[in-house]
Amino acid sequence: MSALEIQHRDPGTLARAGVLRTPHGEIRTPAFVPLATKATVKSLLPHEVAELGYDMVLGNTFHLFLDPGHERIRRFRGLHEFMGWRAPIITDSGGFQVFSMGHGTVADEVKGRAPMGQERMGKILAIEEDGVAFRSYLNGETLFMGPETSMEIQGALGSDIALVFDECTPFNVTREYTQRSTERTHRWLDRCLAWHDARGPEGQLVYGISQGGVHEDLRVESTQAVASRPVDGIAIGGSLGADKPQMYEVVSWATAAIADDPRPRHLLGIGEVDDLIRGVELGIDTFDCAMPTRLGRHGVAVVNDPERRWRVDLTAGRFKDSDEPLLEGCPCPACALGYTRGYLRYLVHARELTGQRLLTLHNLAYLSRLMQRLRAAIAEGTLAATAAALRAGELP
Repeated sequence: MSALEIQHRDPGTLARAGVLRTPHGEIRTPAFVPLATKATVKSLLPHEVAELGYDMVLGNTFHLFLDPGHERIRRFRGLHEFMGWRAPIITDSGGFQVFSMGHGTVADEVKGRAPMGQERMGKILAIEEDGVAFRSYLNGETLFMGPETSMEIQGALGSDIALVFDECTPFNVTREYTQRSTERTHRWLDRCLAWHDARGPEGQLVYGISQGGVHEDLRVESTQAVASRPVDGIAIGGSLGADKPQMYEVVSWATAAIADDPRPRHLLGIGEVDDLIRGVELGIDTFDCAMPTRLGRHGVAVVNDPERRWRVDLTAGRFKDSDEPLLEGCPCPACALGYTRGYLRYLVHARELTGQRLLTLHNLAYLSRLMQRLRAAIAEGTLAATAAALRAGELP
């Protein structure tokens, strides 16, 4: 039985709305998931994130493994108690972070060592069938992560949803390597499921991850292979293409391959406004991305301006004397309390933490309202018109 109860479907697309049930509560879908990378949504308190309308956050297995360590978090009775967020948590597998450090001898295949000069802090040392050896970016210590390690860490964290360990191939590897890597990811999936069946926390959901890069046959085969396993959900990861049209095509291959599957679908690392709209149309139930919080920390606000990627960069000097609000009618603290773009620009320029907090609150509030609009439109049968209005920059 699927953890996702699909309550509404859009007749013109693969979009669907419902409720995803987990041990720590329900997630209204489709939903955006803010990142709590190191056991916190940066600059915000848990109740502030909840009050913005979010049901779930994402913790980062790799970073929490390095510091403070999963055993320490276990002694605090898990990640929920450790960080004071007692609603659902999804944890990634750590695979993306491990492989984003650099593949070293990826072209030389599994048993190679990193080339001279690359054996330094924060680098992969070897990719083997058992897993990946790498140097910690904190202190250069040699560490190992494989399927069982990843699942053990996520078990100690006690997340509601755990993602299996996978290899995230970079965009520039060959089709042959992508195929071999994808097949290895499927073997790692089986090992993750075996570990979880024997030792995993009761009630924790496990998502498999579709790979295959930008090759249609490999992506479809991988998605079907993941769906053939007893996973609780299916995530779409890896290289999604060089631009937005290619990304939408890759995602469409995956969701079309499991169009009738009732299990939840998660799109990894995607959170731009237009990508969320299109992703919902393609049948994605949940998304995660660092975009809104990272932009806020760097002085950028999400606004109704599709011609500028829905962004306004307050670091620009032209906002020094601006008495405009960030977004008229926005209920976030930055807008509701009447702060001007000029004042927020000053805070950003002065590197005041208040500015980072206000912009982070605003950006997350914007995406929360966006997802609310999409959920309501699916339920009301108005998704086509609503999506067109949102793409035109009409979000009250």
